[in-house]
Amino acid sequence: MYLRHLQVGHFRSWESADLALTPGPTVLVGRNGQGKTNLVEAVGYLATLGSHRVSADAPLVRHGASQAVVRAALRRDDRELLVEVEINPGRANRVRVNRAPLPRPRELLGLVRTVLFAPEDLALVRGDPAERRRFLDDLLVSRTPRLAGVRSDYDRVLKQRNALLKTAKLARGNALATLDVWDGHLTELGGQLLAARLQLVADLAPYVAESYAGVAGPGADRAALGYSSSVPLAGDGAPVDPARVLPGAEELAAALRERVAERRKDEVDRGVTLVGPHRDDLVLHLGPAPAKGYASHGESWSFALAVKLACFALLRADGDDPILVLDDVFAELDTGRRAALAEVARSAEQTLITAAVAEDVPAVLLGTRVQIADGQARILPGEPADESAATGEAGVDGG
Repeated sequence: MYLRHLQVGHFRSWESADLALTPGPTVLVGRNGQGKTNLVEAVGYLATLGSHRVSADAPLVRHGASQAVVRAALRRDDRELLVEVEINPGRANRVRVNRAPLPRPRELLGLVRTVLFAPEDLALVRGDPAERRRFLDDLLVSRTPRLAGVRSDYDRVLKQRNALLKTAKLARGNALATLDVWDGHLTELGGQLLAARLQLVADLAPYVAESYAGVAGPGADRAALGYSSSVPLAGDGAPVDPARVLPGAEELAAALRERVAERRKDEVDRGVTLVGPHRDDLVLHLGPAPAKGYASHGESWSFALAVKLACFALLRADGDDPILVLDDVFAELDTGRRAALAEVARSAEQTLITAAVAEDVPAVLLGTRVQIADGQARILPGEPADESAATGEAGVDGG
């Protein structure tokens, strides 16, 4: 899989940009603030319908514009697809594939697969559980797109249930009877989401251990993953045991129902749902201790990098190379970590790299180079993608 062409209109700092791309590595070079990260952010939006930098769509639209457009020609096996997304803050986004509209934007998910490594990924190790839950669920949807509907429905039910809990303490019996109905929806969907997360953690864990050993080098502590849940059956945070038979969705839903019943009084008193996958955490272990709070700065970088390399290996093992996006990370890495990342990046079908200066990028990855400056993206002379001169002047239809 690779992108053959990328266009953006009124996206972030770009009024418009039109960039042809090729397989292999492409390095976008430019000073900070010139817009190189904005272009790879647009690629990531096609894969996740979200940004790795902000949680809402509004900041993605250029100041003064009402909408942003991201359009890409995608080569997948022997097919070429045209993918278009209109980002409309405050209104429904619109998605088209080969000019045909999709009924729901989330139907795009899984068509474009990316693995992005950026400085923000340190939050996987040092950040709050919400960061790791989002990481897990985005990877889940990339592997199994139908789970986007499960996640969306769970979030909707959770919102409705929380609204009811806020009034249940003062309400009469009818409100609590209604709460029982929402409990059924919450536990059914929660059981499906829990089962999928547990399987994903089990699948990802050996790749993380292998990647961390390669990045950190001989003598490093072993990296492992665990899952900590508000439902004891789903996990207590201990490292994954490969011999464990994982519980299924129905078994987890039953355990979730039991736990919800146990916490009902507490939930009514506090007006919030205290049990479910929205309260869980992915636990990163480094040797005998959790990485959060114990890992050094260098170990945290190694772990974050290992997790992303593991994601790439897992998606590749599923049968399709994702697009690898490396956003301004080589300047942050030492020689060993650079080499480990470069080895994977050079093997990917397509790698998009951003850097302030080309010298930050290992020489083996200096394929096509694109200069980003003054609202333009220009292929440097002598580079292989001779058809791909791109400028901020090229028109992108915002409609």
